[in-house]
Amino acid sequence: MAATLTSNAPARPRKLLASRRTRVGVLYALPVVVYLLVLFVYPIFSTLLLSLKNADGSFTLHWYADALTGVNLSVLFTTLRISAETAVLSLVFGFVLAQAITRLKPVWAGLAMLVVVVPHFVSALVRTYGWIIMLGDKGLVNETLTAMSVPGAPFQLLYNELGVVIGTTSMMLPYTVLLLYGVMRGVDRRLLAAASSMGAGKVTIFRRIYLPLVAPGLASAGLLSFILSLGYYITPALMGGPDQTMIATLINQQVTKDNQWNGAAAQGVILLVLTLAGLLLVKAVTSLGARKKRSAT
Repeated sequence: MAATLTSNAPARPRKLLASRRTRVGVLYALPVVVYLLVLFVYPIFSTLLLSLKNADGSFTLHWYADALTGVNLSVLFTTLRISAETAVLSLVFGFVLAQAITRLKPVWAGLAMLVVVVPHFVSALVRTYGWIIMLGDKGLVNETLTAMSVPGAPFQLLYNELGVVIGTTSMMLPYTVLLLYGVMRGVDRRLLAAASSMGAGKVTIFRRIYLPLVAPGLASAGLLSFILSLGYYITPALMGGPDQTMIATLINQQVTKDNQWNGAAAQGVILLVLTLAGLLLVKAVTSLGARKKRSAT
């Protein structure tokens, strides 16, 4: 009996200590939970409810049906198309730029990354107006093409899909370069040297070794650019025309001009669903890449 009491005595303080730690942990986590509930969960939940309400407050799916038909559906397809074009171009230019930077010495690589990142600290509005000045009929690009006697110059580079894609690609490029640069720096160059010593050509090394190693980074960078482009507003609104209206611009018009908050809420929920789907795809791709890397090692 005494032995039983002795063995149970140390367990009771440990249990109390564990419960006290739990209470302290909950107390520390409470401000973060409240912060997330007030600034993230509540607005999303309110937007979802607003998108499901009719003018008289009754439940309806009319706003979602309206968002997926007619002009609104065309805007959705335009948003997806421009976002996909932006993602592809960001990947192409970002891959070439990141690959070139990885071949530089550390000092020059740091300076090159500084050149890539610093413009991102400038306001997106300022950078967009800069592109408008450069791509205008009397801008630097058209003046240069005209001086070179390029047939057809000056070209219409603004207020069309080309202008929107150029602007959005320039905004997404720093994200792509940063992500790809980190992935490429992590590639073990000894694998490439070993393949070269065994007689493999540059194309074979790139296709069979280098590209599979950086493929998860390419997928993540492309999906990140795509997701960010889905909700981008400033550049499409300033550099695009009526046929390049994207979801963010449509939401702004519905709220400020049409006073149609329910329809705007439905568009916002659709945009949120697309973004979450993209994030889940990014997570799946990165986890698949990590598993392949572990199995390779």
